[in-house]
Amino acid sequence: LESVRAWVGNGAPVLVRRALANNLDHSGVDEALAEQGLDIFMRAYAEKHEFTVVYPGVRETLKWLQKMGVEMALITNKPERFVAPLLDEMKLGRFFRWIIGGDTMPQKKPDPAALFFVMKMAGVPASQSLFVGDSRSDVQAAKAAGVACVALSYGYNHGRPIAEENPAMVIDDLRRLIPGCLDLDAEILLPDIKRPSSRESIVVVTRKLWMKVIKALARWRWRA
Repeated sequence: LESVRAWVGNGAPVLVRRALANNLDHSGVDEALAEQGLDIFMRAYAEKHEFTVVYPGVRETLKWLQKMGVEMALITNKPERFVAPLLDEMKLGRFFRWIIGGDTMPQKKPDPAALFFVMKMAGVPASQSLFVGDSRSDVQAAKAAGVACVALSYGYNHGRPIAEENPAMVIDDLRRLIPGCLDLDAEILLPDIKRPSSRESIVVVTRKLWMKVIKALARWRWRA
């Protein structure tokens, strides 16, 4: 399991290749074998979510952000067709206005294309956006988009501490985004944190940071 944790973070095709290579370096994996492995993986991916749970504090934080009028999007590198059903099963889908998978757009993280897309759709600049993630790809995508990034310490990051990527801040519980919750010293204020008007929407782009033993993520669809 620890080896698999180190392989996660760059999408299903790369994950399968790393598994076949039993190493982060998958350059020597046969293409035909990789395609066969990916097909098996995707079929298994769609079956059950019995090992998927929500991290503590996630629902409370999402409810608070929604109450504050924060517009939220989920951006993941996992195949898009699995995410929305899983989010609905976990009763989290209603919090997100946009859901973007790793194959929804031509580029995936660390390319910032998905962040630019969400900010454009929401009509907000990078200075009024916050990216919350748990991997090197998240931090790099946020920096490339000019967006502040808060990193979760408990995610998948190829076995390396997320602090090495130099995000704006590292937290160990999503509730630290709520002013005054858990630890006042770790309080993180969202940009101009007051309930925004319809003309001053704030976008928080979150990733898979609430999933433990992820098996499925990412089907993109619009949410009103």
